[in-house]
Amino acid sequence: MTVTRADVARLAGTSPALVSYVLNGGPRQVAPATRARIEAAIAELGYRPNMSARSLRMNRGHALGMVIPDGANPFFSELSAVIEAAAFARGYPLFVGNAAGDSEREQAYVRTFIDRRVEGLLAISSSWETGVGDACAEAGMALVAVDRIIDPARFTHVMCDSVGGAQLAVTHLIEHGHREIACLSGPHVSTAEDRVQGYRNALSAGGLPEGAIVRTDFGGAAGYRALSELLAGPRSPTAVFVTSDLQAMGMLRAAYDAGLRVPDDLAVVAFDGIEYARYTRPGLTTMIQPTRRMGELAVQLLLDQIDSGTTDPGVVSLEAGLRTRGSCGCVDDF
Repeated sequence: MTVTRADVARLAGTSPALVSYVLNGGPRQVAPATRARIEAAIAELGYRPNMSARSLRMNRGHALGMVIPDGANPFFSELSAVIEAAAFARGYPLFVGNAAGDSEREQAYVRTFIDRRVEGLLAISSSWETGVGDACAEAGMALVAVDRIIDPARFTHVMCDSVGGAQLAVTHLIEHGHREIACLSGPHVSTAEDRVQGYRNALSAGGLPEGAIVRTDFGGAAGYRALSELLAGPRSPTAVFVTSDLQAMGMLRAAYDAGLRVPDDLAVVAFDGIEYARYTRPGLTTMIQPTRRMGELAVQLLLDQIDSGTTDPGVVSLEAGLRTRGSCGCVDDF
């Protein structure tokens, strides 16, 4: 005989809705004592959710989709790994599409996920112009934007506070005594623009002039090439705020090849907090994004949308934390 949620609810002395909340991790909290009875009933009856039946009722496949802008960037790899683990823990496989910096490829992945009728999409969009939000809205697919802005008036966003984090990073350079601070920014995406704004806010608060701002890709090769341009201006910087760790790692190599000592000749502070940043020489001072919290929260909010059929537009902003190492002049340790 097939065991149903109603059977579990009867044995636990509760409602099928509460059984659903326990199985799906929400959308509502369940009291610890009630949760314990439900979990005991599930174990005693050997209940297993019928995913095929659920998918037929919802006319969607029991899976989530995710698009990332660059699978070679360790930050996106780390974040997608967190999201995959969070989805798996809730009983959902995750399909990941790597846009590889190509907006057309990103659109193709979104269309594929829609055609395959995944239940919801997590999107780190490669630019503001890809139309991810419009495609999901037209298909009636749940969407949560992660790390980058799509449309806060229509969709849920889970972000790191890039403005505040960048301001803290640059303020740290000012506290080291630097007065000529340049900025290496990323491409035309919301996170890069926000980090430039935080850079400007810190200089303004410190009564300092804006230094050179160079915009390039987020990769290590781009960071390597950008150093010569940053040093070519009329006011040579003594420090650089870099909007991604991967760019900063390329810049550290360029500084070494140019005979510059970091941090004595050029201090460097970056943003992302990827695992590899601790292994540069000197170690890279960086703003660490709350990757685990971002990924787990994004999955939970997406599943809340799927279960409720409603969207809660806006931006959930999480704080980054400064991790000092040798590249800014602090003690160089792990």
